Amino acid sequence: MSISSRIKISTEKLYQVLEPIVVPSDDPRASFTNWGRTFSCKPLAIFEPVDEQQCELVLELARREGKVVRAAGVGHSPSDLACTNGFMLRTTKLNRVLEVNVEKSYVIVQGGITLNKLHEALGKYNLAMSNLGSISEQTLAGVVTTATHGSGIEYKVLSSYVLSLTLLLADGSRVTCSRTENPELFLATLSGLGSTGVILTIKMEVEPAYRLKEQQESVPFEYFASNMERMVNSAEHVRFWWYPTMDTVRCSYSSRTAEPRNPAGNWWWHSFIGYHVVQFLLFLGRYFQFVNPWIANLACWLVSEKSVGVDDSHRIFNVDCRYPQHTTEWAVPLKNSQACLREFRDWLNQEFADPHGVRPHFPVEIRFSASDDIWLSPSNGQQTCWIGIVQYKPYGFNVPYRRLFTGFENIVSKYQGRPHWAKAHKLRPDDLRKMYPRFDDFVRVLESVDPQGILRNEYVQRHIMGRPIDGRVFKPRKA
Repeated sequence: MSISSRIKISTEKLYQVLEPIVVPSDDPRASFTNWGRTFSCKPLAIFEPVDEQQCELVLELARREGKVVRAAGVGHSPSDLACTNGFMLRTTKLNRVLEVNVEKSYVIVQGGITLNKLHEALGKYNLAMSNLGSISEQTLAGVVTTATHGSGIEYKVLSSYVLSLTLLLADGSRVTCSRTENPELFLATLSGLGSTGVILTIKMEVEPAYRLKEQQESVPFEYFASNMERMVNSAEHVRFWWYPTMDTVRCSYSSRTAEPRNPAGNWWWHSFIGYHVVQFLLFLGRYFQFVNPWIANLACWLVSEKSVGVDDSHRIFNVDCRYPQHTTEWAVPLKNSQACLREFRDWLNQEFADPHGVRPHFPVEIRFSASDDIWLSPSNGQQTCWIGIVQYKPYGFNVPYRRLFTGFENIVSKYQGRPHWAKAHKLRPDDLRKMYPRFDDFVRVLESVDPQGILRNEYVQRHIMGRPIDGRVFKPRKA
């Protein structure tokens, strides 16, 4: 159906055509809560299209009604990035694999496909993604638009493996973009927060399937900090988990191998005690803060032994995020990371010495990525150390987190840190403009492809356009 023919449809008829894909208002799915249970919203309507034409009709209705459309997947972003008071276009039914080219090592898929489903599809052709983050529950479009990263100092953010995109623009037109075709739109979309257009299809570079051999060990923080540069370059994919209460860092080194599968892990320790017992103790820690360091020490001890495991790549890359959580993560230039981590350690030790200081959860996750040229990628122009902290929500109950997060963010900001786009942060255009040389180019592209702001939800309006929208507007309750 062309744009011109759609315009001839009456609004009443448009409502009738879209009714089958609207989630009923009395259905629990008519409201939205992110995975971390930290932000919730009740959109005017949630649409679940099954094809691209229905996406076009949703945008047509939004233009007529003067409403915002927010494309959302499974809602794994720990911020209000996916939230809206307008229309929500849930893309999870747009999840088909359209083409797999083994010879040229690429795949074309719809943007709503989850990484788990993509792994399954690629496995049938003996292919795999070159790098991954810690989870695979999120949609590929969500990964692309937030510059999601894995770990490996020679590996760029996952958006860098995208070869081309097909977008549905705010005016209902479709456009293909790549590094050679509409390159500015392409580089803006790769970390575009879903604001340049609805991602319909993604052509992505992949590689022959491979296994990873992961070796883990625990070392004192001082040893880690003094030898960090060498350790980061000692394997293809290196990541660390720091337990401040024990002053211990758990190290993971993974590289490609031809060895047979031999997964590591013990169900009793890592699943039953490491999940269920620890969650119960975290629940107690909501009421008795002095318990939290003991829990952190227990968790550190549970993983203290050296281990070696060999498995399919995505099984090594992915880890169990365990419980709903408040989380924040910042990208610090690699050259500044050691000093940054030492200062954060000093601050935490001061808090531990204070009877009324913070008693944080665990661990501090430390990962790495190569420099890239994506306009709003936190790794733009620099090798990057990603530092993330969490406060778990045992059984979904809330916990204090703001004092810890504020202290952390004050420190990483001093070392030229940039926030992960999927996480909540307080930065506004004037702050971001100093961090990203192409920030104004990004805004220019947004205004060009969507002059009416149909695809700009509250998150984008607040952080990119500078509108005074409260960052806690979608908070279910105060914490």
